[in-house]
Amino acid sequence: MNSATLNSAAASDRVASDREARLTQRRERLAALTRYVVLCAVGVVMLYPMIWLIGASFKTNAEIFTEIGFIPSQLDFTAYLKGWKTSTEYTFATYFLNSFLITLPRIIVTVISCVLVAYAFARFEFWGKKFLFSVMVATMMLPLIILRLPQYLMFKEFGWLDTYLPMIVPSAFATDTFFVFMLVQFLRGIPRDMEEAAQIDGCNALQLLWHIIVPLLKPAIISVIVFQFIWTMNDFMGPLIYLSTVEKYPVSLALKMSIGATEEVEWASVLAISVVALLPSVAVFFAAQRHFIEGASSSGIKG
Repeated sequence: MNSATLNSAAASDRVASDREARLTQRRERLAALTRYVVLCAVGVVMLYPMIWLIGASFKTNAEIFTEIGFIPSQLDFTAYLKGWKTSTEYTFATYFLNSFLITLPRIIVTVISCVLVAYAFARFEFWGKKFLFSVMVATMMLPLIILRLPQYLMFKEFGWLDTYLPMIVPSAFATDTFFVFMLVQFLRGIPRDMEEAAQIDGCNALQLLWHIIVPLLKPAIISVIVFQFIWTMNDFMGPLIYLSTVEKYPVSLALKMSIGATEEVEWASVLAISVVALLPSVAVFFAAQRHFIEGASSSGIKG
């Protein structure tokens, strides 16, 4: 009798446990479904301007200003052809090439200079290190507009106006302090075990940097490349100040030129070439997405 009672109690416990497990599983599924619905809704809201931009590039001016929907009445690529040709003697191929002539050298000198400076701050002890690091961080709070006038006068004395040098050379001196700060924080999270072992084997500081530190810094370096690429491609004020020859304009200034001041603007062409101008930045981001997120969200590796 006692055995039957125990078996009955055990069976009841198993049924109750199974019921609780099913309820827990249902709650987890409901919570996951709710999260996905909310994320999808937020994603649609965030992406809608981009979706509308693409759809509006196929519309007429009347449709652009009267319809909030993004689906065009017809797929006509005429706006892309007109936008690509521009109203000048140059096509957007020239302006894209100019943008790359600014962006690619700037990325190279930025990575080299910022890695060297960050390595010095993170791994060496020298007089005034904390003060210099504080000054560097403080410059991140300095509005760039304050530096425009003295920089312009200095570059004028150098004879660099109407060239790409004012937009490239400063980055060779680690003036992009945000990148230096990010790399320093990343380096501080990297354990020194491998470096100490390499020093015992006879590696000097530069060999340590090239063979040990740079491979470990790969996610952070890719983050620097992505940020610098997007920011330089979107830079409008720098080229506007230093460049005066239309043939040397980058995409950012060419887009502004495509908006005429005296005649009716064909907004479909402007929006179409804006979509094309976004493609390099989007392609770079998605190509480096995994490393970019890892480098931007972490401050080192697990030791």
